[in-house]
Formats: sequence, structure tokens, C-alpha cells
Amino acid sequence: MKSVRAFRGATQLEADDAAEMREAVSQLLESIIEANGLKDEDLISILLTATKDLRCEFPAVGARMFGITDVPLICAQEIDVQGALPRTIRILIHAESDLSRAQIQHKYLRGAQVLRPDLSGKDGSVGPSGNK
Repeated sequence: MKSVRAFRGATQLEADDAAEMREAVSQLLESIIEANGLKDEDLISILLTATKDLRCEFPAVGARMFGITDVPLICAQEIDVQGALPRTIRILIHAESDLSRAQIQHKYLRGAQVLRPDLSGKDGSVGPSGNK
């Protein structure tokens, strides 16, 4: 039976560049969606945040270019914490899924694995208990 689940991930950009942002967001979405067997009709909403140093474009543009066109998206600025990982985009997907929380694979790409070293595998896959 399907339940509403949350799927998260993060990615880091090398520069505040719109093309790189679109590519990184698409890559992260693809990674989360494929790893968890999500389909377009499963998606409920997506929250995308960017650190203060990313001003080139809304991360949602990358999601729309990826093909997510009929799902509500919202962008927000990540709180500006001293020493936080720079040039970082975080994604939180709400979706219907048959997966249990322990089966969910969250993804941290392009250097964002340092955000959750306790959970991150080499490929950026993580589960709530560190399970891949």
C-alpha cells in the first residue's frame, strides 16, 4: 500500500552558474527518482533550497527542464549558517511510494556527501539507518 514519503538529497555547484545549476538539479532529481522507483504520477510536491551564494537562477528551472512540469515546486533560501557548505542545493520530494522509510535511498552528489557522512555511501546513496 502506498504512503506519502519524503525523499531528500543535495548537490554542490562549482560556481554560481545557471547552466551548471540546471544540470546539477536534473542529475540529482534523476538519481533520487530512479533509485526509489518513483514515477511522475507519484510526485506530490518538491521543495528546493539554495544557499545564499547561489543567485544565478531558481533551482526549480532545472526541475522544469528535467520534465517535471505539473508538480508544485517551491524554491527557498537555505539559512545562512557560518561554515555551511557553499553553493549547495537541497531537494525534498514528497511522493507516494510503496517503500518503507528504511528502504528509501536519499542522494548526495557532487561533494554534498559531507553533509551526511554518517549515512553517505560512495555513490551518494543513503537510507535513514545508513542502508544502501
